[in-house]
Amino acid sequence: MPHMFDMLLAVFDRAALMLICLFFLTRTPLFRKLLHKENDNHTALELAAVTAIFSLFAIFGTLSGINVEGSLINVRTIAIMSGGILFGPWVGIITGVVSGTHRFLIDIHGPTSIPCLITSITAGFLSGYINKKVKKALHWKVGIIGGMLCETLTMILILLMARPFSLGLDIVMNIAAPLILGASSIGLIVILVQSVEDEKEVIAARQARLALDIANKTLPYFRNINAESLDSICRIIRDDIDADAVAITDTKNILAYVGVGAEVYNIGHEALSEMTKATLESGEITVKNNDEMHRTPQIHSLIIIPLWEKGEVTGSLKIYYCDPHRITYSLKVMAIGLSQIMSTQMEVSRTEQLREMANKAEMRALQSKINPHFLFNALNAISSSIRARPDVARQLIINLSRYLRYNLELNDELIDLRKELHQVQDYIAIEQARFGSKLTVIYDIDDDISVKIPSLLIQPLVENAIVHGIQKCSGKGVVVISVKHQPDGVKVSVKDTGHGINQETIDRVERNEMPGNKIGLLNVHHRVSLLYGQGLNIRRLEPGTDISFLITKASSAVANAPESKIA
Repeated sequence: MPHMFDMLLAVFDRAALMLICLFFLTRTPLFRKLLHKENDNHTALELAAVTAIFSLFAIFGTLSGINVEGSLINVRTIAIMSGGILFGPWVGIITGVVSGTHRFLIDIHGPTSIPCLITSITAGFLSGYINKKVKKALHWKVGIIGGMLCETLTMILILLMARPFSLGLDIVMNIAAPLILGASSIGLIVILVQSVEDEKEVIAARQARLALDIANKTLPYFRNINAESLDSICRIIRDDIDADAVAITDTKNILAYVGVGAEVYNIGHEALSEMTKATLESGEITVKNNDEMHRTPQIHSLIIIPLWEKGEVTGSLKIYYCDPHRITYSLKVMAIGLSQIMSTQMEVSRTEQLREMANKAEMRALQSKINPHFLFNALNAISSSIRARPDVARQLIINLSRYLRYNLELNDELIDLRKELHQVQDYIAIEQARFGSKLTVIYDIDDDISVKIPSLLIQPLVENAIVHGIQKCSGKGVVVISVKHQPDGVKVSVKDTGHGINQETIDRVERNEMPGNKIGLLNVHHRVSLLYGQGLNIRRLEPGTDISFLITKASSAVANAPESKIA
């Protein structure tokens, strides 16, 4: 029993030596790079290097074995199983064939040479199967069982092939327990190497968090992409990842460059380097870890990541370091994640800018439809007064000229609501000249209203109330223009005591259909919908019509100073 115990210690001693060698290997950047890759992504050269390492471990295990009556107490199977489980079938099978053939050739006529050859190759295939078919979390457990089964198979083959049988039996009695129990070392080796391999998930999570932090800081600058905002984005990235320089390009020029070497570039007009052009054309990441830039010789490490929008490369993110070998796996993971977020932010930003431009264009188009409609009615009012009441006509011309001058000076910016109401007063002055005592207008305006709205938003509603409400009534009519504070904004309403709108018109406006000749009503409904998210609220009264809309707090702007009170 003490002799068997000594042999078991010898197996664990050699397995521990292999474990120590692997531990130091896992500390090297090249081996860690191999571990951080998925098995399917290893190149042929990388697989050959790993196979050579584990083949050497297996051959060393054979050469350092303890001779027991023509057999060897060794750790060859441990090396074969570990290599195949960790790096896949090719490593396991080739290691098994190489080390098994070596074991056979050094003792061709030995009683265990053929059994060891067979079980070495079997261990290679079994380890590859475990790598492909067994869950990674169970690799170490199943690896121990597989190693023990292979050593058990070796014992069975020795009993079947050794001559005389008594020799085989004696060998098995001496080496079976140490070899089978020693296979438990496979679990330790697999756990050690996988612990380093699993670090990539921790690294990925840490770098993803860093990328998200940077994205959160840079988000405000993506709302309006220009040279200044891109420069700020580069500065944030450089400071957060401790880079020496950061640049952003489009497909032709450098748009922003911050850090070492910025003085040698003509930002905004600097043509791209051939390396950057090649990256943009291929869509693949470029990494240079020990190079010297032509324009900036102090820089020796860089990574160029393409930026994508709608499936096309539209630019690149470039990160520079002065020291060589600074582009590590973790930095590459972070840079890729950051570039993906930046690509999304830039695409969303451009989409929002296009949408805003489209909304402004649509509102200008709607506004242009309203102006001729009002002008037609105004000229009719003036022409009807010019002979009988020249003083009134003169005043109406003043009202109209003031209105048109005001309208011509308008741009895409919002105007103070009280200026809009002054504009409405000019319109009403013209309409009252047409209708006389038939039309009464009442203003119900809160004193402290200071919000901004687009021009020509209220006048078409007043026009609708007068032309389609009061004009059609036989008697007198009243129009009430109300602007009141509400808990969630400012409510604007135009109410009349006229003929009353029919339900068909209300339904057609809600469906965005042209309700007969009520062009202005539909246009205002469109514009209010674009600006505030909800269109006009139209109600039929008894008698009359009430049309209102809400200027929400989120979309309204506070005026610098309120205008004079509307009488």
